[in-house]
Amino acid sequence: MTPRQQVFAAIDAANAADPRLEDGQPVELLYGQRMTAEQERLHPDATDALAIACRGQHIERWLLPRQDFPEGREGYLTWRREQGRRHAERVMGLMRDAGYPEDQVDHAGRMLRKEGIKRDPAVQALEDVACFTFIRHYLGDFATTQEPDALLVIVQKTARKMSPEARLRALAEFPMPAQFAAAFELEDAR
Repeated sequence: MTPRQQVFAAIDAANAADPRLEDGQPVELLYGQRMTAEQERLHPDATDALAIACRGQHIERWLLPRQDFPEGREGYLTWRREQGRRHAERVMGLMRDAGYPEDQVDHAGRMLRKEGIKRDPAVQALEDVACFTFIRHYLGDFATTQEPDALLVIVQKTARKMSPEARLRALAEFPMPAQFAAAFELEDAR
């Protein structure tokens, strides 16, 4: 078993304990597998640090429920930062256990904490993978819970997180109504 496979197995074992189920599988186990599938499509030559960050982005996420934080944007952002910190620490520990050098461990941690988004290509790659995973697997069901104006804002925010290359690829891969497609168009192309 390679070090990457060892860390994947440890992440999957941790996420298999998620009591929430989707399609008969633990929610975060399924999410990690979906993230890996998108990473392999978007970045087939990913470094181990990027591949592991993708697989472990939501490791044991259910252990820190959103409802434990205040309502509203500030509570949500605090929860997300704490999740990122926890995910980074957990994944970094698994990478150390598998013998990865500290520079790779640290880089995976920065990715999971989203440090350097839009500046570090690997952090941006993780964000692009997460956005594609959201669009492909979660946006449809999520859309049924939102008012049309609120949904458009969420789609616009998702597009803004993505690299220009990922935005163009999303336009090519996902059929979407014109108002959603406009969110993914590059400013200089308008």
